[in-house]
Amino acid sequence: MIIGIPKEIMPGERRVAALPETVREYVNMGFQVLVEASAGQGVFHSDADYRAAGAEIVPDSSTLYARADLVLKVKQPEFNEAVGRHEAEMIREGAMLITFLHPAAPASHDMVRTLCNRNITSLTMDGVPRISRAQTMDALTSMSTITGYKSVLIAAARFPRFMPMIGTAIGATKPANVLVVGTGVVGLQAIATAKRLGASVTAVDIRADARREAGSLKGTKVAGFEVPDEVALAPGGYARALPTEWLVRERALVDSLLPQIDIVILSALVPGEVAPVLITEEAVRTMRPGSVIVDVAIDQGGNCALTQVGREVAVQDVLVCGTANIPGSVAVDASWLYANNILRYVQNLFKDGPQRPCFEDEIVKQSLVTRDRKIVHAGTLKAMRLG
Repeated sequence: MIIGIPKEIMPGERRVAALPETVREYVNMGFQVLVEASAGQGVFHSDADYRAAGAEIVPDSSTLYARADLVLKVKQPEFNEAVGRHEAEMIREGAMLITFLHPAAPASHDMVRTLCNRNITSLTMDGVPRISRAQTMDALTSMSTITGYKSVLIAAARFPRFMPMIGTAIGATKPANVLVVGTGVVGLQAIATAKRLGASVTAVDIRADARREAGSLKGTKVAGFEVPDEVALAPGGYARALPTEWLVRERALVDSLLPQIDIVILSALVPGEVAPVLITEEAVRTMRPGSVIVDVAIDQGGNCALTQVGREVAVQDVLVCGTANIPGSVAVDASWLYANNILRYVQNLFKDGPQRPCFEDEIVKQSLVTRDRKIVHAGTLKAMRLG
């Protein structure tokens, strides 16, 4: 069975799905491994490094996709301008694909349908459940750690004031007020980073345990309201999509905070589903001039109604950042984390050996998106019906 590692084509994407050290593991498992020329260049691994690990270097993506039985990627398939074809159409029919698909996001629906129609078995790394057995495969947590850290740095670089209180000969500046919405892995890292930069931080989450964890970070103010666990919590401690009446209440809480906030980090996600819109255009207009919103929920649609993928939009002197692929900006560490996450995932999927994927495994079932010309991912089916 042949594994293919293509070079990522998203603009600015330097990550790669396998490093020489993980290629060596795939070879030891009995796979043949193809790596597209210069795929590891962005993380400073040469083609010679991959050859030494046992990979065959192929000259282009067309060759790789035509030969691979299993494609391992970082980001979802996109249109390849260089060859004039979409990657979802380049992967050979009947092959397998493992990557971050974000299949519930509306922007991904056409791509998912293409994978389905071409009988490609696709599995999404953002579908790995947070259970103890899957911890080493949890790429979403790995990338979320990077996103939380870097999102605050992005905001600080665009904020027209200091983040900390700075004393000068003519007085002291005031610390920035930062609001973090969603205190999962991204949010907690964002809180910690903002506090290290000297900001005053307020956190919001619908889950009681998440609020307690945020509050345990010294000096963090926690704003929230009581939501019954049966309404707020999904299996594994994830947030559940709130019914409309509760979502309205959460928006009202965020609205009440925004006029006093300088920087907002939005990271409220429902696994496998479209992100809830928590900040409307009207709410953005209540913020102070120079304020910055960084919406890291953008891969699943975004938490702000004004966020545009990959763009920064100024609305009444408030900057709304839809920076895509934040983990890709920390490519070396991100690739090391992701390559090892996906290695563990493949080891679990093929625990009975190459050619014998185990689709009955709980981790595999929750991350399976398309198989046998059917879309089987529950969150995607729900999002498509709503659309």
